[in-house]
Amino acid sequence: MSKLRRWATPLTIGSFLVMGVTGILMFFHLDTGLNKLAHEWAGWAMVVGVVAHLVVNWRAFMAYFKRPVASAFMAAGAVVLTLSFWPVDGVGNPMQSVAQAIAAADVATVVSLSGHDLDTGLDRLAAAGFDAQADTAIHDLTGGERAQQMRIISALFSE
Repeated sequence: MSKLRRWATPLTIGSFLVMGVTGILMFFHLDTGLNKLAHEWAGWAMVVGVVAHLVVNWRAFMAYFKRPVASAFMAAGAVVLTLSFWPVDGVGNPMQSVAQAIAAADVATVVSLSGHDLDTGLDRLAAAGFDAQADTAIHDLTGGERAQQMRIISALFSE
């Protein structure tokens, strides 16, 4: 247990630092570079650190449930988490809708949106490893894999 104690809290603190700063930057749309990636991976590190921290401090953690204010904060967190899954029309990431529209569109349409002529777009896709025809849907070209769709978007929209 002492080995666990040595790294559980420092991992929790370090991952919180990364998540806190990158989360604030993302909230204000000031994130750049690898902020989002660091935020996502620090989230996993924080989960590991918090679970380890709970294991080490289990009795102290359980004592919080006997305190009304602490219980209220934990219950409020559970309610907010539950509500975060509630579907809300018109709210969400509009880029998901854009990505779905691109996936459903044919290659000629997406090439047109990229500002390239069809031949240049097809050449770019061929260079990226895609054997595309003008009337092929992006979804059919990628098998629905988002990573492959991002490769197509990158091939067509990068300078």
